[in-house]
Amino acid sequence: MIPAPKPAESDYKLKDITKMNGSLAQRVYEVLRDAILALDLPPGALLKKQVICEQLSVSRSPVTEAITRLAGEGLVEVVPQSGSRVTKFSLPEIREGAFLREAVELAAVAKVAEERTDDQLAQLKRNLRLQAMCLEEGDEIGFYREDEHMHELILEFTGFPKLGALAATGWIQVNRARQLLLPLSERAVGAFQEHLAIIAAIETKNPPAAREAMRQHLSELVTRLEPLAQERPDLFD
Repeated sequence: MIPAPKPAESDYKLKDITKMNGSLAQRVYEVLRDAILALDLPPGALLKKQVICEQLSVSRSPVTEAITRLAGEGLVEVVPQSGSRVTKFSLPEIREGAFLREAVELAAVAKVAEERTDDQLAQLKRNLRLQAMCLEEGDEIGFYREDEHMHELILEFTGFPKLGALAATGWIQVNRARQLLLPLSERAVGAFQEHLAIIAAIETKNPPAAREAMRQHLSELVTRLEPLAQERPDLFD
């Protein structure tokens, strides 16, 4: 049974922006985006500008600007005369994002497996050790953070700087829905085993094995996300 995300509250649990860098609008955007991706602001939650302004001690202008940016990313739905809500999950968008990410990452991991340096391999192995440490400590959030970092490293090691942004954009809805799987400890362990296979193929400079290991890893995630539409129809359009 997939647990329900935290209900929307009139007093949002948002991070303190006073110690963050960037313009006021940028900081408000980052705080709201983080809360949406972490499901602290769950699908369907109403975004009350006045409440956000009071909690962050800002005027309406940076909040409006931040919500507009989030709407452009598909994370917020702006309804005329009704306000703004966090968008619900969409299976078609999840499938499309997964398709794009798989196309990019399979090509990336094959290139890295063929061309990786010793230093790049050392960074990937260091990341694996951090993943293992998180699992040992029961830190699933930390584990998935290192999981994301591993994928970012692989994209970075291709030498193509635009790939990371492309993948992040295409993966954003899948990444948000993935938060529903975080309480499932056995999935974290399974994902770690898949990571081991990916890095082993990179270490032996075996591009076909790296592609196959990555394909299995990414398809496993989407397979687990598909049933959520039936288990939690309130979260999906």
